[in-house]
Amino acid sequence: MTLRSLLLGALTEMAGAAVVLDPRLRIVERTQAALALTGSPLTLGALAPKLLCGESGARPIAEALAAGRAGVGRLTRLGEDGRARVLVVRAVPLGTPPEGWLLVLTPEPTDMAGEGAVSFHGIRTRDPRMKALFADITKVALADSSVVIRGETGSGKELVAAALHAESGRRSAPFRALNCAALPAQLLESELFGHARGAFTGAVRDYEGHFRMAHRGTLFLDEVAELPLEIQAKLLRVLQERTVLPLGGRDPIPVDVRVLAATHRSLRAEVAAGRFRADLMYRLRVIPLFLPALRERAGDIELLSHHFISQLGARGVRVVKGLSPGALAALARYPWPGNVRELMNAIEYAFVMGTGELLTEDELPPEIRGEEPGAIPLNDGPSDALQDLPSASELPKEARRLLQALERAGGSRERAAKSLGISRSTLWRRLQRYGLGS
Repeated sequence: MTLRSLLLGALTEMAGAAVVLDPRLRIVERTQAALALTGSPLTLGALAPKLLCGESGARPIAEALAAGRAGVGRLTRLGEDGRARVLVVRAVPLGTPPEGWLLVLTPEPTDMAGEGAVSFHGIRTRDPRMKALFADITKVALADSSVVIRGETGSGKELVAAALHAESGRRSAPFRALNCAALPAQLLESELFGHARGAFTGAVRDYEGHFRMAHRGTLFLDEVAELPLEIQAKLLRVLQERTVLPLGGRDPIPVDVRVLAATHRSLRAEVAAGRFRADLMYRLRVIPLFLPALRERAGDIELLSHHFISQLGARGVRVVKGLSPGALAALARYPWPGNVRELMNAIEYAFVMGTGELLTEDELPPEIRGEEPGAIPLNDGPSDALQDLPSASELPKEARRLLQALERAGGSRERAAKSLGISRSTLWRRLQRYGLGS
């Protein structure tokens, strides 16, 4: 095997479809995957801007190359199979100032079942805000900046972190994830920074910890707002000095890790409350990304439901061809406080509990049908909304939905409003409209 073939193999393994340019922007190497994606010869010595920068007035890749900075652009090309496809082209400068360039090519997220649905690293959507987030991920992945992903529990923050890693130059190195809320402080410290043998009772061998295991890769810290203050101080030191000192260790160990963090809380609010260090927040929150809740992208509920049905059907337990109109309506009106994770669980519940080729409304979990048993009214204010009411059949659909939310929340207007995605004052006004509140 020649040196060139070895280098090409390494380039393919690291970057997939890739093109290497010299300082004059001429092609000096390209992988077979790049040839297949572009459907063009990518002749050695040819000027890359003519081949890979598009023909429209807006030419972000050509502009980035001219300016000596990283950039992202899109172009349409015919592949070897003759099919047109949109390619995302990412330009990465090699050195400062650039002594060459690496262009990485990836297909645009594929269209799924029409209606603008796309899949991006396992995240499925047809919502414009999610598609904008995908574009942001593609751009942010080029940098090595720290990122905080904001989103509610169950909305898919770890999938976003994994997508950032997969789109980055660290994709061939480890991706490690750690839930900061799942472990007590001492164990969490050991999991993050490692420990030396004998550092504490039970430490019978050296342990690297997640930072060292993620060396040259990405470390994802979920629920980072739950970190105890003493561990926040040690994490800040690691981020500042790029070294880690294991528990019981003597010498700092260099680490090269990109840190991604996630939280369902506002870090600024946590800082104001004295629960989170401001200096650590500024280290972590270089780039914030916001993940919409499922109730804010209602068009994804049916799309994701069918995806989960397809996954469950592959297990061979039950053949399901779709959802009944009643089931779709029930899924659409439920507020999904647990987001995509709760939807996945609800579909699995219906899949297991029911029979037949359609998932029906009566197979869904009781809380989604609005029939959760045993709810005890616990008013959190001067409200008689759950007492002396007309029968459900006498109320408009929206009024029944409001009452169902109150019942699920045990009478708490604050929790009911949050589950509906509205403010408490809006809930109060709507209850007043139907004569259900005081």
